[in-house]
Amino acid sequence: MNTRSYKTVSAKKEEVVRSWYVVDATNQTAGRLFSRIAAVLRGKHKPDFTPHVDTGDNVIVVNADKIRFTGKKLDQKEFLRYTGYPGGLKRETARHLLDRKPEAVIEIGVRGMLPKTKLGNAMIKKLFVYGTEEHPHQAQKPQPFNF
Repeated sequence: MNTRSYKTVSAKKEEVVRSWYVVDATNQTAGRLFSRIAAVLRGKHKPDFTPHVDTGDNVIVVNADKIRFTGKKLDQKEFLRYTGYPGGLKRETARHLLDRKPEAVIEIGVRGMLPKTKLGNAMIKKLFVYGTEEHPHQAQKPQPFNF
C-alpha cells in the first residue's frame, strides 16, 4: 500500500505575490485580447491558481484606441447602458464608443469575462487602461506580457 499522501494547496490572499504587466493593444483582436487579460487578472496563468481567491496580477493596457474588431463588429456591435429612468436605455456602436472613449471598450469587454461577484469587482480594479502609449505606472516596473 502506498503511504504517500497528496494535499491540495489553496492560495491565501496574504501570500499572493502580484506582478505588473503592460499589454500593447495595437492591432490586437478585441475578444481574444479581452479573454487573455481576464485570465491574467484572475490568475489562471499561475500554478497556484485558486478559484475562490484573487491570485491575479495587475495589467496595464496601452494604445486602447488602436484595438481591432473583425468583420462588421465595429458598426454592428452595440454597447447598452441604462440611465435609471423610464425609457433610459442608451445604445452606442463600438465605432462611436471607440472614438469617444476607447478605454471603456476594453473595460466593458474584460469586465464581461470576469466573475459577477465581489471577487470579480476586486479583479477589475487591477486593470488600468490608457488610450495612448503613456501610463503613470513606471515606478512599478511593468513587464511586457507576451500572449
